[in-house]
Amino acid sequence: MLSSDERILVTHAGSLPRPRSLVSLLVRKSRREAVDEERLSAEIDAATRHVVEKQLEAGVDVGNDGEQPRESFFTYVQHRMTGFGGESRRPVMRDLVRYPSFVEMHLAPLLGREMVSLMRAPKAIGDVRYVDRQPLDRDIERFHRLLGSIGRDFRESFWTAASPGIIASAMENDHYATYERYVTAVAEALRTEYEIIVSRGFVLQIDAPDLAMERHTSYADRSLAAFLDYVDMNVAAMNRAIERIPADRVRLHVCWGNYEGPHDLDVPLDDILVRLYDAHAGALVLSLANPRHEHEYHCFERHPLPDRMSLVAGVVDTTTNYVEHPEVVAERIERIAHAVGDPKRIFAGTDCGFDTAAGLGDVADEVVWAKLAALRAGADLASRRLF
Repeated sequence: MLSSDERILVTHAGSLPRPRSLVSLLVRKSRREAVDEERLSAEIDAATRHVVEKQLEAGVDVGNDGEQPRESFFTYVQHRMTGFGGESRRPVMRDLVRYPSFVEMHLAPLLGREMVSLMRAPKAIGDVRYVDRQPLDRDIERFHRLLGSIGRDFRESFWTAASPGIIASAMENDHYATYERYVTAVAEALRTEYEIIVSRGFVLQIDAPDLAMERHTSYADRSLAAFLDYVDMNVAAMNRAIERIPADRVRLHVCWGNYEGPHDLDVPLDDILVRLYDAHAGALVLSLANPRHEHEYHCFERHPLPDRMSLVAGVVDTTTNYVEHPEVVAERIERIAHAVGDPKRIFAGTDCGFDTAAGLGDVADEVVWAKLAALRAGADLASRRLF
């Protein structure tokens, strides 16, 4: 994994805004409806070129394809794996339903928006196996082709993939005898995707909101101890899937849900951090900008980051249209670097993605690029003071 002895490198958490024309096609595809594949391919080409050019323009060092070809950060697997069908009935995040006026004010308008639903994903109805690598190969080839035609490149590229735990939690089990058997089967299927990504030269980012968000979702009525056992099980399943990949080619993204909301039932980072250290990964990607978690850089003073790990610190919020001032970004980076003890192990990143499912983003397209430019400017300010 790339590092620098001279400055704070800039990256982000993966998903970037998709144009409305592409969203419409991806929504239909997510429902397994027929779409014009040539038109879809052309829309993905144009959207991917756009987000790559905008990342380079903003000064992103470690970038990606913005997840433009995928309907969401995890339901895309239904097109690559066997065993999925029907519809899950995922519980709503508990912090939302305890504030009915918030639901009426902020969530009701979403019902009329064209977007991919993450709350009604397919479920497991048969054996889960990875059977079609062509979509992944095609997406990677597109990304390399577009970078070649643009004539510029990132200092390093990463590629996102869903964790076994988020698939097994959000795409509910209606086939396996136990959750453990289900998540183990998903992990074994994902091994194929993970190894292809790394073999093609990318840093693999595993998106694992299950390791935090499920505390106030599927584990809202269970004990903290039960949730921590679940975290351990999911980390173990993930580790089996990446056991043949060098840890320094993997970064693990953990978040509490990429939505504007109270978040007052989020599990504290203190409760899960040492368990995240058990992951066979060279970096953690964590939310440290939003109002609920900005203070948690202190956790690294209490639970020091292992020597083998770096930290992609979220220092820009992905649920608000405020554009952070570069000085705010710089101060966040500096506080985190001092808590970790070594600025060379810090990347400047975003709290989460900006469009985790097609059509779901809360931040206006132009504001996203302004935020990434502010991220670059803040990282440069911090670099001058830290190095």
